[in-house]
Amino acid sequence: MKRMLTILLSLTMALSLLAGCGAKKETQQSAETNNTQTEQPAQTKLSGAVSLNGSTSMEKVVGVLGEQFMADNSGVSVTYDATGSGAGIEAASNGSADIGLSSRALKDEETASGLVGTTVALDGIAVIVNANSKVADLTVEQIAQIFTGEITDWSQVGGEAGTISCIGREAGSGTRDGFESITGTKDACKMDQELTSTGAVIEAVAGNPNAIGYASLSSVEGKDTVKAVTVGGVECSEATVLDGSYAIQRPFVLVTKEGTALSAQAQAFFDFATSSTASDLIRSAGAVPVA
Repeated sequence: MKRMLTILLSLTMALSLLAGCGAKKETQQSAETNNTQTEQPAQTKLSGAVSLNGSTSMEKVVGVLGEQFMADNSGVSVTYDATGSGAGIEAASNGSADIGLSSRALKDEETASGLVGTTVALDGIAVIVNANSKVADLTVEQIAQIFTGEITDWSQVGGEAGTISCIGREAGSGTRDGFESITGTKDACKMDQELTSTGAVIEAVAGNPNAIGYASLSSVEGKDTVKAVTVGGVECSEATVLDGSYAIQRPFVLVTKEGTALSAQAQAFFDFATSSTASDLIRSAGAVPVA
């Protein structure tokens, strides 16, 4: 009997030792796993500033993109200087801004100097008249004749008699360059006022019953003080810009310099702005996304 008890006690002690070793091994494995997880590097958080400079017509698009990017990256601030396309292209060239903004395609001499243009959206250039004007439709040819002074009275194009007052943008404006290139009026326009922003053009046309001007589609939408005429029977809208049926349209371009690396935060903004993720934001700003 005593011998049997001794054997049973020995077996019990052996099983206890085995159980203890197993528990110790599991504890060691768990600790090793935890250590491995702890040692994995954390994702780098973006910080710093992204400076944008250029086209005033891109204000709404840049605004929504910048706001969303800063919401997603709380350590980054995005600044925007609305100086016009010419100044934005120069800023990208001389490095005074991370990314230049242009509402026209880059010229051959600009790309030859090492600048790179990336289209982020398309924009229709709306031809606008006073909200009370009876003129509803003009051809591209008529628009060109009005701005070059061949047509001087609204009665010549179906409106009430009155001397036409042409309002446009200043030299160097991407909107002006796009408008003149498409209508074939480069260096030939005769304007009563040359203004430095899209908003100023809209205000001037709204305040003059005989005025005509041009402005970005995204800037005109929702305005009841001016109206956009149809061009050759086609309205200026997202659909007609995207399918190419609206004649007066231009690109919104991000300008960078070849061979000059962007900062981590500027590159991240560039990637975000040109991705399909930004399409709905660009659309909400009245432009047509291309991603």
